[in-house]
Amino acid sequence: MARQPDPVTEQRWLAIVSRQQCSGQSVREFCRRQRLSEPSFYLWRRVLRQRGRLDAREAAAPAFVKLTVATAPAARPAIELVLADGRVLRVPPGFDPALLRQLLRLLEEPPC
Repeated sequence: MARQPDPVTEQRWLAIVSRQQCSGQSVREFCRRQRLSEPSFYLWRRVLRQRGRLDAREAAAPAFVKLTVATAPAARPAIELVLADGRVLRVPPGFDPALLRQLLRLLEEPPC
């Protein structure tokens, strides 16, 4: 008799796979940072696709982030904020506090 899927475990892995897809990180980097087994990640991603819980096209969608390169070091050091998922946000001197609050809300929203 086939084993019934545990809905709690399935939902947990669905959330993990979704977070990785939105993170812009490779599976290897995401698993390393989250202290997850890379083989388990790939297994669950495949299982979720087979069960129709994950669209195969979503897993292949790249995440692009616009980057700018600072040409000269700032006179004063920037503030570094480490977000919940390990991303680092560097805020230069003279930042707009209202804009920073909006940006943090956006970055800390649940993925997708």
